[in-house]
Amino acid sequence: MQTTLQTKPTEENWDLVIEPQRSLLDLKLGELWRYRDLVLLFVRRDFVSVYKQTILGPLWYLIQPLMTTLTFTVIFGNIAALPTDGLPQFLFYMSGTVVWSYFAECLNKTSNTFIQNANLFGKVYFPRMAVPVSILISNLVTFLIQFGMFLVFVLIFALRGAPIRFNLLWIALSPLLVVMMAGLGLGFGIIISSLTTKYRDLRFLVQFGVQLLMYATPVIYPVSSIPARWQWVIQANPVTPLVEAFRFAYLGAGTVDLGHLLYSFCFMLVVVIIGSVIFNRVEQTFMDTV
Repeated sequence: MQTTLQTKPTEENWDLVIEPQRSLLDLKLGELWRYRDLVLLFVRRDFVSVYKQTILGPLWYLIQPLMTTLTFTVIFGNIAALPTDGLPQFLFYMSGTVVWSYFAECLNKTSNTFIQNANLFGKVYFPRMAVPVSILISNLVTFLIQFGMFLVFVLIFALRGAPIRFNLLWIALSPLLVVMMAGLGLGFGIIISSLTTKYRDLRFLVQFGVQLLMYATPVIYPVSSIPARWQWVIQANPVTPLVEAFRFAYLGAGTVDLGHLLYSFCFMLVVVIIGSVIFNRVEQTFMDTV
């Protein structure tokens, strides 16, 4: 007599299920949170790799904006004699330099997401947005260090009697301004990063374009110094209201308009949405073109 043994299929329980992208607007925020340890690892990698085997190390975070501010003070403040809204030239240029540097660094570094991480993306799965997000965080830490140095100089100049006025309301709104700058840098960066998978020439245009954009931003001059008929050109730049708002908050000078800030906020949302759509679309096929 033959007996037949029947085994009952066991249900498989998976800790992680990788599914195809269903929506181009799906940012996978839940996955980003689950991979937060990896994001922090990328942040640490950014810090270590930048100043590894350098003599001064993290001091470069302070030296770079300080030397840039001194250069602007000599060339644009003393030689070109550009106005600074009655503020000490050093503080005027440092405020613009620190704020602009955060946006520029976010844009420059996120624009290389696919090219610089192609080998990593091809070997292991993780939410690709983790890389640009880690860049925003590492640059935020750099920004906080440099902004802390700026506040020290503000205090020194204030104690020496410089015409500085703090605006507590706008100081309280500073985190929102930082988020808007990060959003603009992220949105533009992931758009460019997605396009560079096919059009490599964009890599060479980004840094040059960012430098040109700085001159269309009130970093080395106040908006008030621009003739009225041309101010709309400067205000069309979504970073302009953010730089002016920071100066108004911590130095008491500058032009702050809620309409212009609302324009920057809406511009940031549109850029992030468009960037996310393009990023998610390219993410599915970029290994075939990189």
